[in-house]
Amino acid sequence: MGTKIPFVDLKRMHDPVRAALHQAATAVIDGGQYIGGPEVKAFEKEMAAWMGVPEVISCACATSGLFSILKCMGIGPGDEVITTPHTAIATAEAVTLTGAQVVFADLTPGTYNVDPAEVRKKITPRTKALIPVHLYGQPVDLDAFLALAKEFNLKLIEDCAQAQGARYRGKYVGHYGDAAAYSFFPSKNLGGFGDGGAVIVRDDALRRQVRMFSNHGREAKYFHEFEGINSRLDALQATLLRVLLPLLDDWNAARREAVVWYAEGLAGIPEIQLPTVLANTEPIYHVYATLVPNREALAKALKALNIETGVHYPYALNTLPAYARLNQGRGSFPVAEHVCDHELSLPMFPGITRAEVTAVCQAIRTFFGRG
Repeated sequence: MGTKIPFVDLKRMHDPVRAALHQAATAVIDGGQYIGGPEVKAFEKEMAAWMGVPEVISCACATSGLFSILKCMGIGPGDEVITTPHTAIATAEAVTLTGAQVVFADLTPGTYNVDPAEVRKKITPRTKALIPVHLYGQPVDLDAFLALAKEFNLKLIEDCAQAQGARYRGKYVGHYGDAAAYSFFPSKNLGGFGDGGAVIVRDDALRRQVRMFSNHGREAKYFHEFEGINSRLDALQATLLRVLLPLLDDWNAARREAVVWYAEGLAGIPEIQLPTVLANTEPIYHVYATLVPNREALAKALKALNIETGVHYPYALNTLPAYARLNQGRGSFPVAEHVCDHELSLPMFPGITRAEVTAVCQAIRTFFGRG
């Protein structure tokens, strides 16, 4: 058993800025303002500048961000929203929480993302919005989704929870839809030290409404224009994210470099399918997802060598008890279900070394008899 190769090593990522993180946290603690305040405003301003958008609205998590967007768009009972069955449940939960019906569409074969052609088949007069997920940091075919949204007069909401910094046609994802949501869950490419998220909204009036909705339907203390929710980013998270945001582009570049090493090390192994890169995209590999015929056996063999792996995601949402009401059990979305049965995520994080990637690749080559 060799030296442990972690799936994600947050400590290694944070060590170079450890002192800055401690200093920032101490300043907030000493200042005594933990909800809202200058740190939250500063982070929103800095993220907006980094994105190249007029305004960013921070929130408690991407789930509540998506929910706030949908509610403020007026989506609710009787409406339908189409998304992918191959994602974290949060995407679908946000739809259901509004009272609307979540509708699933299958994936594009050879990728992990929802297929625009399959989405088209699901559109009905009740459809009000599309939520494509840039899963694993791989941008979807946004041209196709923009065309669908225009043709059928639908809202387009980009789920960028795993894709902050990924580009489509040279611009960051999140620029294209009517709105977008981001996650700062600790393992994300820009991860905080707890839950957190942000949204961007194109329309000025809707943006104001989403910001108010996330803060109990108010702009001024005690004066509530409508009912909302509590979906605020804590000041402590904001100040720590301010330390990490300037590192994000370099971190994403390091992930892409590791992908090159993986491609070299795993070349010539027909049993393993590496991520497909869509034309006009620049992925940021939140997860380095592969497809293998015998996932459990390979994962067990790697674990015996002290190599950690992950599975994202073992169940298509349509197969879960939470969505039994849809009567779309196993067999309804064969591409997504195949991915869920065979996906294995390999170690991926900024700071992973070439030697570690080489060791992972060699172990996989040996497993498949390609050593």
